[in-house]
Amino acid sequence: MPPAPVIGQSGGRALGGGAIAVLIFAVLITIWGVNALVQICDPNKILIISGRRYRRADGQIMGYRVIYGGRTFRIPILETVKTMDLTTMPVPIEVTNAYSKGGTPLDIQAIANVKIARDETLVGNAIERFLGRGRDEISRVARETLEGNLRGVVATLTPEQLNEDRLEFAERIASDVRNDLVKLGLQLDTLKIQSVADRVDYLNSIGRRQIATVVKDAEIAESNAVAEAEQIEADSTRQAEVAQTQARTVIQEKENELRRITAEVEKQARIEEERTQAAAEEARARAQRELQAIRANLEQARLEVEKVLPARAQQRAQEFHARGASATLEENAKASAQASQMLVKVWQDTGVNASELFLVQQLEMVLKEAGRIPSRLHLDKVNVIDNGDGKAIASLLNAYPEMVKQFLRQSEAILGIPLAATPTPAEHPPTPLNLPKTDP
Repeated sequence: MPPAPVIGQSGGRALGGGAIAVLIFAVLITIWGVNALVQICDPNKILIISGRRYRRADGQIMGYRVIYGGRTFRIPILETVKTMDLTTMPVPIEVTNAYSKGGTPLDIQAIANVKIARDETLVGNAIERFLGRGRDEISRVARETLEGNLRGVVATLTPEQLNEDRLEFAERIASDVRNDLVKLGLQLDTLKIQSVADRVDYLNSIGRRQIATVVKDAEIAESNAVAEAEQIEADSTRQAEVAQTQARTVIQEKENELRRITAEVEKQARIEEERTQAAAEEARARAQRELQAIRANLEQARLEVEKVLPARAQQRAQEFHARGASATLEENAKASAQASQMLVKVWQDTGVNASELFLVQQLEMVLKEAGRIPSRLHLDKVNVIDNGDGKAIASLLNAYPEMVKQFLRQSEAILGIPLAATPTPAEHPPTPLNLPKTDP
């Protein structure tokens, strides 16, 4: 018999597999329940939940409510959920034979971007008209609406206006179609006119006419521009000449002003220089005067030292010498007077003629003076004219003795003593003089 534990193990495994299956089923039921209860809305979509009566924030009762992004809860079976895409839908527009003002048929191509409006006041119109419809249906309705408004706007404009100002044309279409799109719950993002053409070549004719006009205007403008350029060039040349003349005048004035200023500066500089030189000369003269005064003081001191003081000393010495000389003279005079007295006494005692005695005493001196007379006469060259008898030469030779004789005669006249007739010592022998002896 098989052991009992084996049977119990198989039964345990069966029970474990059933628990896992129940757990998985419960998880799936939970996920389905959550998915059924919670609804998530993408940012570019809206959720329309219907099935009950809903009150809006403004108090209005509606049969649906709109969720703009995020998440919300719904009641299964009682509420249904539908979505609407808010992304932009490109709507190509092509209109043919759209008659403009004046009856010209035009072919217009444009492109528009349309989307379901997000505004709560407008989204209800889109829900009522396009809920459950595809984007192609919404695009078709928008295109037909735009084409109708485009034809209406084209009928109010001329081809020139349509072709020249497409931006204004697009703005007028957008303004006219806005009310119709609001009723549909749609919003026009952009509208661009791509081309405007016609089958009767009207726009080309306008273009050629405008081109011709533009060419003509360009030629006229070019001619006017050339003339204006020439005039401007002439005016510019004239103004340039005037400006050059004025500039030269200004330059000349500035140069004159510069010369004047330079002259004034040089004059001032010379004045300052002369003033400085004068001040320097004055200072130099003052310094010279002070120097001369100092030199004078020095010279005076030097003279005082070199001349005055030695002079004073010499004067004192001379005074002393004069005193000594005067004393000597005084003594000599006294001695002479005493000698004279003694001589007179001798003359009286001897009885000899006094004049002869005086002559004897002074004879040596007189002869010396007589001998000096010829030496006073300086004869360099003497020319003697002689008759041949030798008298002229003899007269020249007797000139010196004659001068001695003349000197002696003058001495006789002055002294009153006859020198020429003085007896010789043979005739009158000298008488011995007994002179008294004096102490030296």
